Amino acid sequence: MMKKNDLCEIIIEDMGKDGEGIGHVDGMTVFVKDTVVGDRAKVKLMKVKKNMAFARLMEILEPSGCRVTPVCENARACGGCTLQHISYEKQLELLQNHVKNCLMRIGEVREAETLMEPILGMGDPFHFRNKMQFPVGLDREGKPALGFYAGHTHSLVPLTDCPAGHPVNRELLRAVREYLAEAEVPVYNEEEHKGLVRHVLTRVGFFTGQVMVCMVINGNRLPEPELLVRKMKEAVEVRNDTPDKAVNESGSGNGALQKPVLASVAISINRERTNRILGDRSIILYGKPYIEDRIGDITFRIAPESFYQVNPVQTEKLYGKALEYAGLTGMETVWDMYCGIGTISLFLAKQAKQVYGVEIVPQAIENAKENAGINQIENAEFFVGKAEEVVPSLYAEEPDRYRADVVVVDPPRKGCDPALLATIAAMRPDRLVYVSCDPATLARDIAILTKDGFELKKIATVDMFPHSMHVETVALLTRGG
Repeated sequence: MMKKNDLCEIIIEDMGKDGEGIGHVDGMTVFVKDTVVGDRAKVKLMKVKKNMAFARLMEILEPSGCRVTPVCENARACGGCTLQHISYEKQLELLQNHVKNCLMRIGEVREAETLMEPILGMGDPFHFRNKMQFPVGLDREGKPALGFYAGHTHSLVPLTDCPAGHPVNRELLRAVREYLAEAEVPVYNEEEHKGLVRHVLTRVGFFTGQVMVCMVINGNRLPEPELLVRKMKEAVEVRNDTPDKAVNESGSGNGALQKPVLASVAISINRERTNRILGDRSIILYGKPYIEDRIGDITFRIAPESFYQVNPVQTEKLYGKALEYAGLTGMETVWDMYCGIGTISLFLAKQAKQVYGVEIVPQAIENAKENAGINQIENAEFFVGKAEEVVPSLYAEEPDRYRADVVVVDPPRKGCDPALLATIAAMRPDRLVYVSCDPATLARDIAILTKDGFELKKIATVDMFPHSMHVETVALLTRGG
């Protein structure tokens, strides 16, 4: 009978939905993080249940042919990347299989594999994130540190760099640590709800070079703000003295990362006992309250709190696929539900007669209207509210005006509200393009939609978050009959 703390030898036979290896010992299923199919490993049982156990990797006895050395020395401890020990080709295979299995098991799509296009991966799956959020704490020597939390904990893993982020972050992190030490700024203690600096958020416009740094504080002011701004300027100047890294061979054509320029330094006030990172009020210390970046030929203004896809190279592929599936000729009326700051809406508006967007966050809608103005797009109209309430109400009042030829949805991880799915079915659009960040809820909603007369035609998988099991998908459904 196996029990906690037992040491076992195991061969990894399969992978779980969170990227953990799966093997069997004495007939019991054992899940082991940091392993891959084909590994023979020594593991320590950490939790034993009736039919399954969870174990910690102690030693690789014989590595899988898919195993590689992680680029980041903190990859195993950090809760960010969970698959860096697996070759990128194998990662793409795992993601594609995960989507296929969700479609077959939850969506009851028996022919899923024949409907799936080849996964869209990256040529170089590093330095792809344009947004980073670093919690702040103390290292073992009691000095200010920034990093990420270890998996499923709030235990800080101090970092000097992150290979997933834009290269300028290395210098920004160094500058923040220097500022905290020189100004003797107390860092936040989550348990005691004391201290000042909680998080540091950075945003970088990959195609404009504009850099934003936002300090999240448990207070109303930051000591010596002029010192912070000076440190940030110096950090960007240091970065500009180093060679640029090419975006990657699958990039969007700009060739290389733009030289960084400091565009915004801000503080976000968050005095609540909460896991939410940003507060409700921001103060600009330097520059503008936003940065700008581009996707294709469309420019977007991005504030600290704006939702904006974190991987600009893959975002262009994702939205390009959504536009392809929409099949626009210039004569269509399109609804973009869960439209955010209008990223997909404005792409669609370039090729549609009229686009309507709806989003629950008022600031996002203000940003969407701003972005439409910046890009001189006049055939996009935006509404504030829950999509499942706004769309049925408008459609009931003026069905001819608000009927959609094409509907695009890009919901949160929980998927679409049932009331919204019912409204979409009643509107009877010719095409429905479903962009999803969770293949399980996508599959659930596809099962509902197919019962309401839609037919799944195609599905594309896009690796937006290399080295993790998170994946974006785009599905095309058409109205049957």
